[in-house]
Amino acid sequence: MGECDQIDPEELPFAQRPIVVLGAGIIGCATARQLLMKGFPVVLVAEYLPGDQNIYYASAWAGAAWHAAGGITPDQRYLQAVTHRVLLKMAQDDPESGVSIVNAREYLEQKPAPDSAIWGKTVVSKFREMNPDEYPSNFNCAWAYETLVTDPTRHMPYLGKQVTSLGGRFIRHRVESLQELYGMFPESRVFVNASGWGSKSLTDVRDDSCFPERGQNVFMTTDKCNTLYFRNGKEYTYVIPRPLSKGVVLGGVKQQDNLSPEVDMDIAQDEIARAHRLAPEIVPEHPAADSISHIIGIRPSRKGGFRLDSERKGNRIVLSAYGFGGGGYAFSYGVADAVVKMVETTERENVI
Repeated sequence: MGECDQIDPEELPFAQRPIVVLGAGIIGCATARQLLMKGFPVVLVAEYLPGDQNIYYASAWAGAAWHAAGGITPDQRYLQAVTHRVLLKMAQDDPESGVSIVNAREYLEQKPAPDSAIWGKTVVSKFREMNPDEYPSNFNCAWAYETLVTDPTRHMPYLGKQVTSLGGRFIRHRVESLQELYGMFPESRVFVNASGWGSKSLTDVRDDSCFPERGQNVFMTTDKCNTLYFRNGKEYTYVIPRPLSKGVVLGGVKQQDNLSPEVDMDIAQDEIARAHRLAPEIVPEHPAADSISHIIGIRPSRKGGFRLDSERKGNRIVLSAYGFGGGGYAFSYGVADAVVKMVETTERENVI
């Protein structure tokens, strides 16, 4: 803490007290970046950091496509819209970010409900309803548009560099409670809990709505990696392009409370079969063995949806931003923007 150790922490101006972020996945790192760009000092404390390959570090393994979520509130839609705006700028200006603009085809098994993902047409480019002769007859309707995909193998190291270059600090440390974090930073007044499903085990949070959700995907190398395919319905399936890594991610599957690091070949074969049915022009029925690898990550999910709020605990403010499951990348920078606004509200209350 340097100079801060030499004075009474209570005498520090608000703007000189580090904002402490617990968790360094996509939510924690995006939040840190946005805070730093606004001039706030930031320290991130986490068990896993950008560049790590542990299956519990879900941000390293995500499919990471921007797709409008159905069944969410207008405020939550706005979080996704902000994320799209930030990612689009990265795709246009910064190849190192790992964000790419791709074509998308979304096939729906049933007529879309009023609260479906159709709202995404207000955000994405080149949206149109496809003609019946453009998609298989077993679907009710289909949409085509441009969307964004993020390559986590590039984006997380990129974010780590950005946070560091903006003056942020990473500390690799596992904490068992928020109280422990307060003790590490007695001068700080604002803490961001972006610990994912770790909030289930933090002794002074104990959010039992949080749970781990195992995802397993197939990565297939191919030159045909510029179009995303998404099947919306009972046979939930996606083919997510990774242009910068010359391949596609095939999925998906969700397994609650399953923490196995072992590849389940039955799941892998089923994902290939479903992807072939969805996009036979990209995914052959029997891909070459040397074109296939496997991705496993434990998603930080939460019953009832993610938590994003602010609460006062004594003389501290704790902002919670966790439980995004497989939607972390699609909500990331919008959530970061919301957290920044909450921090600015706290700043205002401390200077007037």
